[in-house]
Amino acid sequence: MIELQYRLLTQGLGVNHVRLVMGTSMGGMHSWLWAEQHPDVMDAAMPLASQPVEIAGRNRMMRRMIMDDIRNSPDWNNGEYKQQTAGPGSRTRSAIEHGHAPLRMQKDEPTRQQADDFLEKFVASHVTTTDANDMLYYVDASRNYKPEPQLEKIICPLTAVNSADDQINPPELKIIDKDIQKGKNGKYVLRPITDETRGHARIPGRQFGSIIWRTCCSGRNTE
Repeated sequence: MIELQYRLLTQGLGVNHVRLVMGTSMGGMHSWLWAEQHPDVMDAAMPLASQPVEIAGRNRMMRRMIMDDIRNSPDWNNGEYKQQTAGPGSRTRSAIEHGHAPLRMQKDEPTRQQADDFLEKFVASHVTTTDANDMLYYVDASRNYKPEPQLEKIICPLTAVNSADDQINPPELKIIDKDIQKGKNGKYVLRPITDETRGHARIPGRQFGSIIWRTCCSGRNTE
């Protein structure tokens, strides 16, 4: 994925240097790898809602359950299904359990009826717009993600930002606190839980899995 993005940027768009590589969730994971694999291309990197470590522990188990639900669905048919399988429903339930902040959800859905209504609408909308094979691909795409052993290659200023109510990257893991010191110019910012934070998936202005190149090309600033 990183090589494809690099070729798109340099060969396809003709951009040989960027001011900032920034992304959230899987885009944050991409930002760590960009800073390792192409350290001279950027002025700075800013991975959000991510960890520079192999996908393991509960994170891996969550992904494995999603993939198993799809592959074990009787109508999946080894990916040659005629209609969407039941598997994507597990992805939406997992998104609620791990991707959203309990404090904010309690404030937004303070009654049983509001919680039930939100759940039903959320699951229904995601099941109808999610393809099972696509889901398998992007849930499994991080299987060989492991930037930790080469963090010393990061030479540009890097600021990693996580939220304390991120259930996928909880601060008690203490992984990033140690790893951020391996780069030459690393800084870690942990946003505290407030009424304005929304965990992993619901912070305003964030798009799950996005990556942004803040570039300077032909004298014009573009994204």
